Amino acid sequence: MATFLYRLGRWAFLRRRLMALLWVALLATAGVLAAKAPAAPDDGFAMPGTEAQQAFDLMDERFPGSTAEGASARLVFVAPSGQKITAGSNQQAVERTVAELAHGEQVTGAVSPFQAGAVSKDGSTAYATVSYDAKPGSLTTAATDALQQAAQHGRDAGLTVEIGGSALLGGGEAGGTTEAVGMALSAVVLVITFGSLAAAGLPLLTALVGVGLGIAAITALGSTLGLSTTTSTLAMMLGLAVGIDYAVFIVSRYRAELLDGYEPREAAGRAVGTAGSAVVFAGLTVVIALAGLSVVGIPILAKMGMAAAGTVVIAVLVALTLVPALLGFLGGRVLPRRARRTAARRGRSRRAPAGPVLVEAVPAGERPANGGTRWARLVLRRPVAVLLSGVIGLGIFALPALDLRLGLPGEESQPTSTTQRRAYDHLSEGFGPGFNGPLTVLVDAKGAADPKAAAERVGQEVAGLPGVVSVSPPVFNKAGDTALINAVPSTGPSAAETEELVHTIRDRSAGLKSATGATVLVSGATAMNIDVSQKLSDALVPYLAVVVGLAVVLLLVVFRSVLVPLKAALGFLLSVAAALGAVVAVFQWGWLADLIGVEQTGPVMSVMPIFMVGVVFGLAMDYEVFLVTRIREAYVHGEEPGEAVVTGFRHNARVVTAAAFIMISVFAGFIGMAEPMVKMMGLGLAAAVAFDAFVVRMAIIPAALALLGRRAWWLPRPLDRILPDIDVEGARLQTRAPEPEPARHFVGV
Repeated sequence: MATFLYRLGRWAFLRRRLMALLWVALLATAGVLAAKAPAAPDDGFAMPGTEAQQAFDLMDERFPGSTAEGASARLVFVAPSGQKITAGSNQQAVERTVAELAHGEQVTGAVSPFQAGAVSKDGSTAYATVSYDAKPGSLTTAATDALQQAAQHGRDAGLTVEIGGSALLGGGEAGGTTEAVGMALSAVVLVITFGSLAAAGLPLLTALVGVGLGIAAITALGSTLGLSTTTSTLAMMLGLAVGIDYAVFIVSRYRAELLDGYEPREAAGRAVGTAGSAVVFAGLTVVIALAGLSVVGIPILAKMGMAAAGTVVIAVLVALTLVPALLGFLGGRVLPRRARRTAARRGRSRRAPAGPVLVEAVPAGERPANGGTRWARLVLRRPVAVLLSGVIGLGIFALPALDLRLGLPGEESQPTSTTQRRAYDHLSEGFGPGFNGPLTVLVDAKGAADPKAAAERVGQEVAGLPGVVSVSPPVFNKAGDTALINAVPSTGPSAAETEELVHTIRDRSAGLKSATGATVLVSGATAMNIDVSQKLSDALVPYLAVVVGLAVVLLLVVFRSVLVPLKAALGFLLSVAAALGAVVAVFQWGWLADLIGVEQTGPVMSVMPIFMVGVVFGLAMDYEVFLVTRIREAYVHGEEPGEAVVTGFRHNARVVTAAAFIMISVFAGFIGMAEPMVKMMGLGLAAAVAFDAFVVRMAIIPAALALLGRRAWWLPRPLDRILPDIDVEGARLQTRAPEPEPARHFVGV
């Protein structure tokens, strides 16, 4: 592996113009295809295998032409203080607004609240439902503009008018000023780390190339593979983070090889051969974790995972080919001016003997201690204290996760500045908190002797349950064999009592079928959220087994050790638990919620635990592979276990710290977005990277290695014979004679 990548790095360095043109051509081609591609489809949050989805599918079959999956808008009208919405002028204003929308573009129906009885008991609030023939996110600009204009006309008449429903839902946010802030912070970290504008700019440039190509490919293939705009959010988030990190790993090793006296092309080859090997296997762990999202059984989550995995693969290829090519243009300018002179001096010393020099230009014992060296020696002196402090500290952060409640964010989680949130609040005040989350009870009466009597029996049974405010009369399809009943709970969509009510109705379905011959299914957005949470909870353990199991096997091959992969996996579980605790504390308990713009606390997004397991595991292994491969490299080359830890930290602690700050900056940039799902993802990932990089990888791992000593690298003989030796540490490169290069490559010396 290391030898192949070494040759690839040297070739890319030598053929830098060809390589740069190739990537530019790929980016331009993908951009053109993306511009000409049809519009991306809507997200279509299907949940195969759940009762709610079964009911939705049956509705599509039995109620053809219905708008069950179509977009809808709910115009909420509130009369001025002290007035009734039914007052003459107020009622006329409502009816004019609804009539204005009835014949609008893509509208299939608009029902006046006075015809539908959609007026609150106190007469202050009413709502009108507008149905569309397009799915959410697919409405034309003209249709949404007409909706906004009609609402404004109602406001001009003196009413408070807000718009709820799915009609105003757009595509996922894919960019904004917050990401720009994250990139700016990353640039500052890189300049501080490298002390060179050229070295700092290169990772940013290559990351943008990789992300641009990945997003363009997702857009170009969107209509073919069903990849929506939301799919690209995760790809952008991870593509930026790992793209910068992987380039930083290569550039950092290249600089180290230059300072050891190697000529630029040789340094590029050795950097790609060693750090590039770590990048390949770190990228593989991320890809495994993301592709593993396919086993959960949620199509949109699988698509997000596969699209993000593709972007990570592009980031790895960019790091292995485009980065050494750009290093060929920069030469020695990746070093500060003083360091260039030092590198040139050591290069002359290395070229002076007749044969190849196979020793380091500066012996390890004579190198000055840096921050990584001092920290590693501190950990080695107090390994037990450091280990216990790290584990206990993460355990404390993880405690809120014991109170984890799952759900899907709705309009109640939107900022109060949005019309959707204000519409939600007005409906809750006028009609009760459960009105925003009605349950749809489907009665399949094909097997019933009297379908009408069966539906009425079901309605009476549901109406008599505790926690049910009202039940609508059954609405039959044209065939008269299937009915829909809407039941309004007394509690909100995310309340535990509402979930209990759904389970109660489902528990009674068997008895109702025996009594009436009809099958009863509970659906609707609230029931779907409950089913999503349950399905994700059931899939978490199998997903963990698949992802962690495959990654442990991969790390077993990389490190040729049994204990190192196991401690890596355990450390990851600690950091994920602590990050979930932070998410619960902020989004569920409300700690520091105002600071990041969380205006409504509630359940944690149901996909968050399994999503964080997948994404964070891959990112955690990035640091594990990059840091521990350098430690193992020193150990393989003859250093004692403790000194190998110090050597690994001397070389890589600064880079891992910078890479972690970069990832945190990128993820934290998404906290500023208005979309609650993206905001939660940003906080969770930023916290997880902070915990994993600075507590697990920089403290717990070296402490554990210090306590294990040589046992850390133990591998049973049967496994030693079976496992391939892929030479991640580049041991064969140490005996490879460097090819002579002209000194002119040291630009600026």
